[in-house]
Amino acid sequence: MQIIYPDDYSSQARPDETFAQEYFCAQQRGITCLLLASEAAAVGKYKFSGAIEPDVPVIWRGWMLSEVEYRQLARAVEARGGKMLESTEQYLRNHHINGWYDRCKAFTPETVLTTPEADFDALTGQLQWPAYFVKDYVKSLTTSRGSVAHNAEEIREVLKLIAHYRGTLEGGVSLRRFEHFVNDTERRYFVLNGHVFSADDQVPEQVAAIAHCVDTPFYSIDVVMNTDGELRLVEIGDGQVSDVKEWNVEKFVAIFR
Repeated sequence: MQIIYPDDYSSQARPDETFAQEYFCAQQRGITCLLLASEAAAVGKYKFSGAIEPDVPVIWRGWMLSEVEYRQLARAVEARGGKMLESTEQYLRNHHINGWYDRCKAFTPETVLTTPEADFDALTGQLQWPAYFVKDYVKSLTTSRGSVAHNAEEIREVLKLIAHYRGTLEGGVSLRRFEHFVNDTERRYFVLNGHVFSADDQVPEQVAAIAHCVDTPFYSIDVVMNTDGELRLVEIGDGQVSDVKEWNVEKFVAIFR
């Protein structure tokens, strides 16, 4: 495995502070680690701190990338003789909710995928859900306002705020039927080449069943307990842009060995 991390804007010789501990840990375990020049990448130019080995899978461990950004990164890696573990299409199947929802709908809150221009008054009149969890295809609103809406007007309010704080709505709009979850029960699992890994070495049956529904090489599974005592799928995420959350960094890096 070869791993590309973003560098520090102020020094191309150092990894970004957010990923520094993981970068140095991976290096110590003998994993080839490269730095991507973040400032150059921001304007579409891709510079790496070293050569990319052929015939060794390459992954990105850094910030979330748009479809265009990931495709550009993959092309830059290929131009240097390497190949990403995940194609752009596989990345998007993990990263965007429309890529995984149909396969995993039995495990996750009911969801309607639509557009920012949708008639939300008509849609909420049809659905009649008590509340709606509103997000684009990737992220929810993380301000104190939160992403829960009770009517069409509040849905439009949340979408306007997401667009304001993130600059755009990525992919489209997803309305998720609101469910009551138990605080502090959310856990993250990683799946690499079909193997499910957990921070505590325990993999619930529900998580294993979810993993059977997804066929991409590297992704995360977030689950949470609801107030009825059931494990529910919060989301699938691409493993390359999922943070380690409750994981010990050394344990996370070990999955690449």
